[in-house]
Amino acid sequence: MTWDRNQMAERAAQELQDGWYVNLGIGIPTLVSNYIPEGVDVTLQSENGMLGMGPFPTEENIDADLINAGKQTITELDRTAYFDSSESFAMIRGGKINMAILGAMEVAENGDLANWMIPKKLVKGMGGAMDLVAGVKRVVVIMDHANKKGASKLLKECTLPLTGKAVVDRIITNYGVFDVVEGGLKIVEMAEGVTRADIDAVTEATLI
Repeated sequence: MTWDRNQMAERAAQELQDGWYVNLGIGIPTLVSNYIPEGVDVTLQSENGMLGMGPFPTEENIDADLINAGKQTITELDRTAYFDSSESFAMIRGGKINMAILGAMEVAENGDLANWMIPKKLVKGMGGAMDLVAGVKRVVVIMDHANKKGASKLLKECTLPLTGKAVVDRIITNYGVFDVVEGGLKIVEMAEGVTRADIDAVTEATLI
């Protein structure tokens, strides 16, 4: 069996280290805030001007004014700080953020990332992904291993416009965990019940 969205987010939360400042991208990465391991103190940063995001709210404590970059309602912490987006991007571009956990449409075996647009489809905006992959110290991608047609999203070369070249360090999919290394993608961990043959069948990229 492959991992579902929540299991992928829970696995990604294991990447967090105590004392880190982390940016969570739109989509599955936002779920990571619900699975921060006990004893690990991380500060979540959002491009829209919030440092110190809590988990998603319950119905009793929803505040419509508190949202993340994906416009989802979130909660604040006792140490939460607010500022404008220019200061937020200064943190990112200045290398102050330890890790970004992002979604993706495609990742190449050399770490190229495509996650901001599909040609001929409506694009709401570039977002902060290009700044994040250039400014943060470590980039982890969470995404489905294959698209809706069953074609691999882990490729030898990306076919969509790039967000950044050779920027991805680790990929977490519904099939497992993969590191970008010289010569291809190294299989670090497989979801329980997934075999090497299963991964080979849905992967275009070179596997090590």
